[in-house]
Amino acid sequence: MDKYQEALSKFKPAGNKVQIKEEVDKILLNEQMYFTPEILTFLHGCIDLTSLSTTDTKESIWKLVNRVNDFEGLYPTIPNVAAICTYPVFTETVKQALTAQDVKIAAVAGGFPSSQTFEEVKIAEVALALMQGADEIDTVLNIGLLLEDNYRDLAENIQEVKTSAREATLKVILETGALKSAENIQRATIISIFAGADFIKTSTGKEYEGATPESVYTICQVIKQYYELTGQPIGIKISGGVKKAEDAIRYYTIVRNILGEKWLNKAYFRIGASNLATDIVNRIGE
Repeated sequence: MDKYQEALSKFKPAGNKVQIKEEVDKILLNEQMYFTPEILTFLHGCIDLTSLSTTDTKESIWKLVNRVNDFEGLYPTIPNVAAICTYPVFTETVKQALTAQDVKIAAVAGGFPSSQTFEEVKIAEVALALMQGADEIDTVLNIGLLLEDNYRDLAENIQEVKTSAREATLKVILETGALKSAENIQRATIISIFAGADFIKTSTGKEYEGATPESVYTICQVIKQYYELTGQPIGIKISGGVKKAEDAIRYYTIVRNILGEKWLNKAYFRIGASNLATDIVNRIGE
C-alpha cells in the first residue's frame, strides 16, 4: 500500500446515492429556521464575488470593484464580501481599484477551468497572479489523473501549484459535476487535502453541473474526518449555481450541521457567486 492508498484507507466509505440523499434530507428538514436576517448578514461576508466571463474587460472589473468599495458606506451593518475573484489577467486591475478594507483578491489560475495544460504553465500563471497582487488562488484539480487512479502525479501537481502559491490561500476546485460519484468526490477531496489544499471548492461553474447538497455533504464528511484525524481545519467553498439566498441557506445548513460552529466564518467557509450578494442584500431588507 503506497502513501496515497494509505491516506484513502483512513476514511469511511463515502456511501451510495440513496444513503447520502437520506442523510442530506434529514439535515435540511429544519433549514428554514436558519433563514434569518442575522444569518443572511453573515453569509454576505462569506461571498467570493466572482466575474469569470469571456466578455470581462478592465472597465467591467473596475466597476465590479467599485461596487465593493462603495458597499460599506451604503450598508454599514452588513459585512462586505470576503473576496473578489477574477481571471488572473484582471488581478492587477482589482488591486489598483480596491480600496475596501479586509477584502481579499482571488484569481483562478493554473489552467482554469479544465486543468488540462502543462505543469510549467500552471506554475507560471499562479506565480504571475501573485505578482499582480492575488491573496488567494483557485485552481482546478486534474480530473483525468484522478480517473486514472494516478494519485502520485495528481498530488504532485497540486503540491507544485501550492509551492508556487507560496503564502496565498489555495482553493482546489474538484468540479464535482464531472466527478459524478460520491466515491470520486471523496477521493478527490482526500488527495487534495493531503497535497496541501487550504480549501476544497466544489465547481468552476462552467461546463459541468455546479454544487449540489449531496456533493457538499460528501466533502464536509471528509473535512470532518480529516479534522478528527489531524486537528487541522480545511475550508470549504461552494460554487456553481448558488444564486439565491435560499441556496446559500441550504449549504449553510449542511456545513453547520456537519462541521459545526468552527467553520462558520470566512476563514473556512466561502460561497463563490456573481449575483448572490445582491439577492441577499435585498432579502435582508424585506
